Amino acid sequence: MSQKVYNFGAGPAMLPVPVMERIREEFLDFQGMGVSVIEVSHRAKQFEKVLLDAQESFRQLTNLPDNYKILFVHGGARMQFSALPMNLAGRSASKKCLYVETGNFAKLANKDAKGYGDIQVIASSADTNYDRLPAITPEMIDQDAAYLHITTNNTLYGSRYSQFPDAGKVPLIADQTSEILSRVVDYSKFGCIYAGLQKNLGPSGTAIVVIREDLLGHASAETPVLLNYEQCAKDNSLTNTANTFAIYVTGLVLEWLQEQGGIAAIEKINEQKAKTLYDLIDAGDYYSGVIQPQVRGTMNVSFNLASEELEAKFLKEAGQQGLYALKGHRSVGGIRASIYNAMPMAGVEALASFMKEFESKNG
Repeated sequence: MSQKVYNFGAGPAMLPVPVMERIREEFLDFQGMGVSVIEVSHRAKQFEKVLLDAQESFRQLTNLPDNYKILFVHGGARMQFSALPMNLAGRSASKKCLYVETGNFAKLANKDAKGYGDIQVIASSADTNYDRLPAITPEMIDQDAAYLHITTNNTLYGSRYSQFPDAGKVPLIADQTSEILSRVVDYSKFGCIYAGLQKNLGPSGTAIVVIREDLLGHASAETPVLLNYEQCAKDNSLTNTANTFAIYVTGLVLEWLQEQGGIAAIEKINEQKAKTLYDLIDAGDYYSGVIQPQVRGTMNVSFNLASEELEAKFLKEAGQQGLYALKGHRSVGGIRASIYNAMPMAGVEALASFMKEFESKNG
């Protein structure tokens, strides 16, 4: 590779370089076994330790209470859009499940849930192209509902909850895919959180589900075995052959996070990375953000230029300078810089420098 490349892709996203180097070192000979890590049986004691270590690292990093189970499940986050109502709608006699629609994936979550419960969207910002987060007041939340579902960070737009809704006695469920472990969160406020691994934790195709024990045991009779959270918890994520490689990589990423000083330390870095880009966007009118400033998060910075032609030129020249995968989601266009935990400050500074240079040449 002749040029340093920074991967701003939304997911699958970049992994920390030390993690990739460790994977390379162990790929052909895992722990002196003489076989690759991807060849080790999911029933082997060596993999059992990998799994338990990953779960314990997550628990330590998040100060997760003991009454929560940590599951690794197939299918990524979107599979959970269907699995959640299958597992939890039965908590309510009416099977009422409440959703807040704040972006594309929040919309898909309630769409995929239909057919498995009485799915009700109680608030949405679709009418303003998801540029804000709708207000949620206590009277909007039926206390007999099975759960309230939110998407804590909206990948396409970059909006994020700074404070989470108070759902009363209703379990709060959160899709945290594009921000998990990017900031300190009190997980005891949630009944369940879940996330695809491919943005802040590891490879695509697998998700982590963190669920309070009292929410297990309510699955409908039609719930497939591999989507049944209670069964997964009983089998410690090994009901069938797990994605051993994804769990192994996730464990390494969690170790790396601990080495960085934990979540509080990485949160400060993430805030500085996002501030660097948003300060540049706000400094003039050449770049325009797509969401209200008060709901900006730290993981995805989305913005537009004056025309699609100018955006195409921006993307082409950015790629030539080693700034990879900055194209916005196909449904909204524009530019999107995904700056997850693994993105170093140097990558953000390189992008900011390019943005200044591009504006000076094309403004």
